[in-house]
Amino acid sequence: MTSIQSPREAVANHDTEWARGIPWERYLNEEVHEHAELWRGVWERTRSPAEQLDRLSGIGQAWRALVLSEDWCGDAANTVPVLARFAEDAPQLELRILKRDENLDLMDHYLTNGSRSIPLAIVLDESGAAVGRWGPRPVELQEMVIREKRAGERPMSEIYKDTRRWYAMDRGGTTIRELVDRIEEASTDG
Repeated sequence: MTSIQSPREAVANHDTEWARGIPWERYLNEEVHEHAELWRGVWERTRSPAEQLDRLSGIGQAWRALVLSEDWCGDAANTVPVLARFAEDAPQLELRILKRDENLDLMDHYLTNGSRSIPLAIVLDESGAAVGRWGPRPVELQEMVIREKRAGERPMSEIYKDTRRWYAMDRGGTTIRELVDRIEEASTDG
């Protein structure tokens, strides 16, 4: 199973959760305590690819990304700031964050292979309906991590080093492209 799921897998309305969601600046400044330097560094270095901004603009309508995250999660530290920067740069996309551990009922609705894997971005349309999801990692990276774990030949610390290196080289490009792919699929399914 890949880290991106079918856009219509859940047709729940998440207006209540959205209203509780934390805006990015507040999350970064008040909720991120672990790995704060990494979170801020990724945020400051991230630039939204013009090609993806154009793609999203061409899709039209307003979109929201409701992200489940925790500050201790290394994957979240490498992707949530990227998603937040993209949402800041894209007028038709808004982002809010919920802490996974305080929202297990919602998290349990969006398990990845039976796991509460984060980060998870739930794509919402204008009506607040869930029309897609992204997470917990870009597909290519998720497949690599799963393959390495199954092989069991390397310690997790080495796999995590490779993961951090992958994120540094990718600079968020794959994360943003995959999110726009999800939104594009949702727009054509509707």
